[in-house]
Amino acid sequence: TYVTDEEKSIVTETKRSRFIHPSAIVHADAILGQGVSIGPFCSIGPSAKLGNACQLYPGSHVSGNTELGDNCTLMIGAVVGDDLPGCTVIGRNNVIGHHAVVGIKCQDMKYKPGDECFLEIGDNNEIREHASVHRSSMPNDTTVIGNNNLIMGSCHIAHDCKVGNSNIFANHTLLGGHVIVGDYTHTGGGVAIHQFCHIGSYSFIGGGSVVTQDVPKYTMVSGERAELRGLNLEGLRRSGFSDSEVVSGYRSLLIFFLKSQEENEELGRVPAVYSMVQSIRDSLTEDRRGICQYRSWTRSS
Repeated sequence: TYVTDEEKSIVTETKRSRFIHPSAIVHADAILGQGVSIGPFCSIGPSAKLGNACQLYPGSHVSGNTELGDNCTLMIGAVVGDDLPGCTVIGRNNVIGHHAVVGIKCQDMKYKPGDECFLEIGDNNEIREHASVHRSSMPNDTTVIGNNNLIMGSCHIAHDCKVGNSNIFANHTLLGGHVIVGDYTHTGGGVAIHQFCHIGSYSFIGGGSVVTQDVPKYTMVSGERAELRGLNLEGLRRSGFSDSEVVSGYRSLLIFFLKSQEENEELGRVPAVYSMVQSIRDSLTEDRRGICQYRSWTRSS
């Protein structure tokens, strides 16, 4: 194939803009974007694809059918992808922390060797040191993480989880398989969430809680067996909810739990209230785990 001088110049300039340390092992079939930097003792597998300006710190590894978007950073010792059927796809501007493990085989006995398994991660996520994120357990499912999430050190996101956007998981937050998390949730440290639970948007889970049932939208739970403590008042205010929306949400909780789900037409017209009550009702269907038990607000404790 005839190559023009201009095309040769572009190829030469692209190669110059990359940095690959002599001790790194980069397969000839790997696809590298412009401005990629690969540090000492890294390895890049034959099916890997790295976007522009990706940076791999020493001892990080990309294997299997794995795609990194532009401007992704792998810190020292990070491992992304696995030599399994299926793929790991990671968007732009993500940071994978020191010795984090992302996109490897799940820890689910349902997984059958040879089955395809998948992980999709969006943009602008920070996954900190020693965190682990696993691929799906079955070919017809995918582990998904959205955009703008902060996943702190030693967190675990298991197979087939669905995590939305702008969530903050504090250190040692553990998500069992098939957990669904909405948007703008916040967990304290040392939280454990049982498989198949749903965590509603704008909710807060106190540190050290064990969550075995669903957490409704906009609420706060805590406890060794997490109990519903009320609205996530501070979180809602920080997220821009008006005082009237917050007050309406609090009144609706009182009605729902203390007045046998008595209907209130005025509150039902507030979108945030309607969404919260609907999330509670959804959790009470037969195929769900129900909601966290509510703590009686008449107790001094």
